[in-house]
Amino acid sequence: DRHSKLVLTASGILLFGGWLLLLGFEWNASMADLSIPEKLLASFFQAVTPRTAGFNTIDLGALTGPSQAVSCLLMFIGGSPGSTAGGIKTVTAAVLVLPAISAFCGRTTVSAFGRTIAPRSIMNAVTLLMAGGVLCLVGACAIAGIEDAPFHQCLFEAVSAFGTVGVSMGLTPTLSAASCVILIVMMYMGRVG
Repeated sequence: DRHSKLVLTASGILLFGGWLLLLGFEWNASMADLSIPEKLLASFFQAVTPRTAGFNTIDLGALTGPSQAVSCLLMFIGGSPGSTAGGIKTVTAAVLVLPAISAFCGRTTVSAFGRTIAPRSIMNAVTLLMAGGVLCLVGACAIAGIEDAPFHQCLFEAVSAFGTVGVSMGLTPTLSAASCVILIVMMYMGRVG
């Protein structure tokens, strides 16, 4: 089935790409004291967990800025349709990328695995991207204003909530009740879509 192929391809790209990026960004940073096999395993684990489980094997507060951005992107996309993960979902992310690929190839229609993707599906994907992005930014700004905390930490917390991941850079235990309510609403919105 073409839907399954799209899910598997998008998941594979996110896992492999996230693994390579996190490995490269953290090689001499948060993973500097690890052996090479430990670095390979830790970076792969950190590429998987932002999309699903919310576990961590390295200190997320010690991540470099680029690794924080990669983690936020993986959390924002989340899992695949039908999973319990939040986020915009892998198929939505793929539908957002496919028009660019079609444009670069000089095609006037958007297709995947021999099947044309309807313009309405692309519009729905763009709508989900915009709604999720605005929700995460507004949530992060609200938390930063309430807590007087660094914005990058607030954004990480907000995207983690939207993706229903549950990881933190250490800010969550210090949040006030108002910020916790914001995160709860974001978790619900990210899960329901």
